Amino acid sequence: MTIFFRSALREFANNAFGVFAALFAVMLTTQLVRLLSQAASGKIASEAVLAFLGFAALNYLPVLLSLTLFIAILIGLTRSYRDSEMTIWFSSGLPLHAWVRPVLAFSLPMVAVIAVLSLFLSPWAVAKRAEYRNQLDSRDDLAQMSPGSFRESASADRIFFVEAGDDKAGRVSNVFVATRQHGRLGVMVAADGYVQTFPNGDRFVVLLNGRRYEGEPGSAEYRRMEFESYAVRIETREAAGLEGSPKYLPIWELIRQPTAENLGEVLWRFGLPLSALNLALLAVPMSFVNPRAGRTNNLLMALLIYMAYTNLIGVCQAWVAQGKLAFGIGFWAVHLLMLVFLLAAFYRRIRIHSGFKWPHRPAH
Repeated sequence: MTIFFRSALREFANNAFGVFAALFAVMLTTQLVRLLSQAASGKIASEAVLAFLGFAALNYLPVLLSLTLFIAILIGLTRSYRDSEMTIWFSSGLPLHAWVRPVLAFSLPMVAVIAVLSLFLSPWAVAKRAEYRNQLDSRDDLAQMSPGSFRESASADRIFFVEAGDDKAGRVSNVFVATRQHGRLGVMVAADGYVQTFPNGDRFVVLLNGRRYEGEPGSAEYRRMEFESYAVRIETREAAGLEGSPKYLPIWELIRQPTAENLGEVLWRFGLPLSALNLALLAVPMSFVNPRAGRTNNLLMALLIYMAYTNLIGVCQAWVAQGKLAFGIGFWAVHLLMLVFLLAAFYRRIRIHSGFKWPHRPAH
């Protein structure tokens, strides 16, 4: 029994390491591509990419670990069927439900980690990400700019372009500013400039030795002026507070304020560790595979069950948040349904194994 227990744990751990590494790499790659695209278009600052990537990783970790746990156990037991190791264990008198003990021993620590992430760390990461984005959005127009990219002002009436800048010294070079006032378009270009802050807190970018063109679009009439210095006021947006979303609230605040939306969020956060435990046990009866059949059939079925399970939890969360479903029913309905399916799958698989007769060689 000790050899069986240790070999099962070692198999699950090796599979979990490989599966998690693959899933985590895919998640990081997709998030990094999305964030770099947003940084290139000027939607977020380039220095915020790594911070947003870290917040996204913490947010997605509970889902990744839940899927890792399910797939790791399923792959390990499927390999045992495929390599006829299960035949040896069954012929030695080991029943199918004996696999529950090593599965629980491997799953419970991971379920505890998923619970901590889902209840505490993931909401913290979501709130910090939103707070950091608000801080970036509240910076003035020039501070939000990435050198070499066009940036529209907060009031949407000016467009800035700075080829290079020194944040510490407040110097800018090759500046382009397009403004629209009273139906007239004004364009200013300057090779150099600097940022100046007045005693009242107003900030200006002062353009040096530049030119200004002003006229109406579609008209040949325009004015050209040269200037030694020209000050353009930089708009600063007020820092906005976090939206009143339950996703940003810690779990004790959700329980203390049991509104419909808060209860829906509670349902989702507790649903992740509960679903992880159910899926880990479900992998035992679902792992059967015919060595002559395809190797991916049960894996595809398992992924479909995982997606259906997760989507049902999301549907119950939405119904509870909208007041269409009572919290108690929404909290337990999906998990009890999965538990019934789990027990039925165990019963069916145990009956098949108990009714199987090993062939005997005829006596001569």
